[in-house]
Amino acid sequence: MYSVYGIGNPLLDFVTHQKEEFVQRLQTRPGTMNLVSAEEMAEILSRVQQYCNIPGGSCANTIRGLAWLGGDALPPPVYSGAVGDDERGLCYRRIMEATGIVQRLAVKESATGCSLIVVTPDRERTMFTHLGACRELGPADIDYRLLKQCQILYFTGFMWDSECQKQAALEAADFAIKHEIPIAFDLADPFVVERYGREFKSWIPGRVKILFGNEEEVKLLLQNEAVEGDLSAAAGELAETVLIKTGAGGCLLVEGSSVQHVPTAAVAAVDTTAAGDCFAAGFLLSRLRGLSSLKSAEQANRLASAIVTVDGCDFTLIERGDVSWEGE
Repeated sequence: MYSVYGIGNPLLDFVTHQKEEFVQRLQTRPGTMNLVSAEEMAEILSRVQQYCNIPGGSCANTIRGLAWLGGDALPPPVYSGAVGDDERGLCYRRIMEATGIVQRLAVKESATGCSLIVVTPDRERTMFTHLGACRELGPADIDYRLLKQCQILYFTGFMWDSECQKQAALEAADFAIKHEIPIAFDLADPFVVERYGREFKSWIPGRVKILFGNEEEVKLLLQNEAVEGDLSAAAGELAETVLIKTGAGGCLLVEGSSVQHVPTAAVAAVDTTAAGDCFAAGFLLSRLRGLSSLKSAEQANRLASAIVTVDGCDFTLIERGDVSWEGE
C-alpha cells in the first residue's frame, strides 16, 4: 500500500523578499498566483537581486509534508507531474526521491517549470509561475498500477490550467472512484476558481470526499448560493468533509449540517508560502492515521502555522516534534 497519490505541477521555487511596491509595479493583486510566459518570467526575475531556491508546486508541497511528517509510520506517498529533460528537472527528481516520495515524474522536451514567490513585509506572498513542462502532463503519465494501491487521490484546481493536465486529473479521478479510492481536492487559488468555478461546482459533488479552500475561494465557488453569514451551510452540500481555511483564525470544519470552528495558535509569520499546502498535508496524514476530522483539522492548523514561520516550504527549518501527531 501507498498513502496518497498526488498529481501536480513540479516547480522550482525562487523565493524573494520585496517591498509592496514591487508587486504594485507588476500590476498584480497581492496574494494571488499569476501564470506568465517564459519571457515574462525572465523579465521579472531580472528585477530580483536575491532569492533562494526550494522545490515547490502546491501538490508537491503537500506530498513532501506527508513524507516528512509521516516518516516510517506512514506508507510512502506517490507524486506524478511533468518536468523537463534539464538540470532543474534532474535536481527536482533527486530531491523528491531523497525525501521518501515515490516519484512518477514524466520527462518532457519543454523546460522544467518555475515559480517566483514574492514575500512582502506584510508576510503575504504573490506568485508568478511559468508552468513549462508541467502543462504537458497527460493521462498516459499517471501510474494507475500505483494509484490502485493508494489510500487517497489528491490534486488541486491548478490541474485545470491546461487541457491535458485536466484530462489527466479527471481520468485519474474516474479510476479512483471505480476502485473506491477517496478523492481529496483543493480549490487552489481565487483566480483559479474565477476561471473554472462553474466546472468545479458541477464536478465536485458526489466525487470529492474532502474539499479544501479558503474563505475567498469557497465564496467564489458558491457565488449567490451562500447568503451572508451562511457560507458553511452551503459548503456542506459540496463534499462529505469541507475545510474552509480562515488564515490566522484557523479553519471551519463542515460535515453536512455540522460546523465547527477550529482555532489555531498565534505565531510570528515570516512567509505564508505553502500554508494551505501544509494544511492539507496535516489533515490527510491525520485522517490516514485514524484521527477524527476535528483532530485532523487541529493537526492541519499546527503544520500550517509552523510553515509560515520560515522562508518557503522548507521542512528542514521546522522541528518535527513541534508538529508531531498525537493519537486519540
